Amino acid sequence: MTDSIRISFEFFPPKTPDGREKLYKTRAALQAFNPEFFSVTYGAGGTTRETTADIVTNLRRDGISIAPHLSFGGDNEETILGLLNQYKNAGVNRIVALRGDMPSGMGAVAQLVYANELVAFIRRHTGDHFHLEVAAYPEIHPEAESYDADIGYLKGKFDAGADSALTQYFYNPDAYFYFIDQCQKAGIDKPIYPGIMPITNYTNLARFSRNCGAEIPRWLRQRMESYRDPEDVKKLGLEVVTDLCETLLEGGAPGLHFYTMNQVEPSAAILTSLAISQQL
Repeated sequence: MTDSIRISFEFFPPKTPDGREKLYKTRAALQAFNPEFFSVTYGAGGTTRETTADIVTNLRRDGISIAPHLSFGGDNEETILGLLNQYKNAGVNRIVALRGDMPSGMGAVAQLVYANELVAFIRRHTGDHFHLEVAAYPEIHPEAESYDADIGYLKGKFDAGADSALTQYFYNPDAYFYFIDQCQKAGIDKPIYPGIMPITNYTNLARFSRNCGAEIPRWLRQRMESYRDPEDVKKLGLEVVTDLCETLLEGGAPGLHFYTMNQVEPSAAILTSLAISQQL
């Protein structure tokens, strides 16, 4: 491993004061791995907009490199522009630009603004101030018309001004390598960072994967479903995801983006196993 590997961590906005305190402690612990940035998610239709902005501002005030997630959802241009200016004034220089989802009950009241349109909007109003991350799907977005169409859509986000991409999590490294190969053939030359989801609770992971279209390999699913002791699940999860990360980095992945679920230990254990530390 070398210090050229980019590490980043993702948080979600907690709903309680205790959750917020835990998040700040988690951030402090994960800082030991010298991450490029921490990102903070943004609920469907901006439902966590104020909480996300507050956490981002507080973390930035502590000198932390922070990347708020941003999507239009049900918001208008004035609201999004206000957020962009708020982040810019706070010293934030990175954003994860997403299509996002409409909040439940919105129906046809508002129209989705796709990520390439959001990227273009940000570039139009803020120039090159923000490094823009976008989403990529090695196993293809569940709503995609086809494999090639989804890669074409990713290219559209880069053509609109995105700088790099973060992928949805996966457990088959071949899916990532094939995806990168196809992206390069389509003319995409920007870095695409694999998203890493530690495995700590198989039941929750299986449910979440069904909802977002991420595949759990059959062999891994069979092993996990056979365990009765949660510690056995965690042990196998650490082994599997560490091996995945090693394979990705050895194969040329430019870094790793961890979906932390606001926890320290799962991501820290993987990175420690990989010998990625502040000293490298």
